Amino acid sequence: MPDVRTREHTVTLADGRLEVSWAAATDVGRRREVNQDAVLAEFPLFVVADGMGGHIGGEIASTSAIDRLRPVAESGAVTPKALEKALSRAVKDIAAHPEATDDGTGTTVTGFYFDAAASDPHWVTLNIGDSRVYLVRDGQIVQITTDHSVVQELIAAGRLSPEEAENHPYGNVITRAVGPSDSVKPDYVRLDLVDGDRFVVCSDGLTKELTDYGIQHFLSEHADPGEAVSEMMDAALENGGRDNISVIVVNVAASGDRYTGSSPDED
Repeated sequence: MPDVRTREHTVTLADGRLEVSWAAATDVGRRREVNQDAVLAEFPLFVVADGMGGHIGGEIASTSAIDRLRPVAESGAVTPKALEKALSRAVKDIAAHPEATDDGTGTTVTGFYFDAAASDPHWVTLNIGDSRVYLVRDGQIVQITTDHSVVQELIAAGRLSPEEAENHPYGNVITRAVGPSDSVKPDYVRLDLVDGDRFVVCSDGLTKELTDYGIQHFLSEHADPGEAVSEMMDAALENGGRDNISVIVVNVAASGDRYTGSSPDED
């Protein structure tokens, strides 16, 4: 895999300064012929899309979603309304390829963005599907998004343990996606801006091969986002690379008295 480059962006806030550094990569893995993942990592929006449906249908779906979200990121004005409008357009793009797509075609869309428009600048995660956003804060890793999957519903109902879910036959079955037969309204979670936070956005190709604590280990060993991404990708491939693998790592450095530790709070 080629070297993964770390990028940086600085934002001046009313009462401080935000410095963000990040890196991203995607890989076909060791068992798939086509990479149906797509990645967008352009401040202020970071997204992973994991497509599904037919040999190229999933690739069409994930690429359509990212292509429609890119102008939203470039505008700098990321809002739920803008995101959902872009995803609605992506659904039409997917449907425009009837030779390769059907009602079973779709893509996860998972990530987060920086909202500087409010009086209290903050992050917002978005999620449709079973790709994930993790936050490492004060030495603890937390999965912020909730998987839209059959096994997660079984876990929530108390019918399945997390350990049993790892090898469940319905492990790849998701209950929501961006596609012709699904809603394009993501789940949103608001997160405070806190100095020292680190985010990971990834497709399930990473979490099939690395535990949450494995992800945290590579972050703790590598302060540079590019190095952390490369090491996680290499480890996932060495552990089997059973699916396409995508990962984004984002480091947050914020100056200003108000940006000290606090807990995530959900809308």
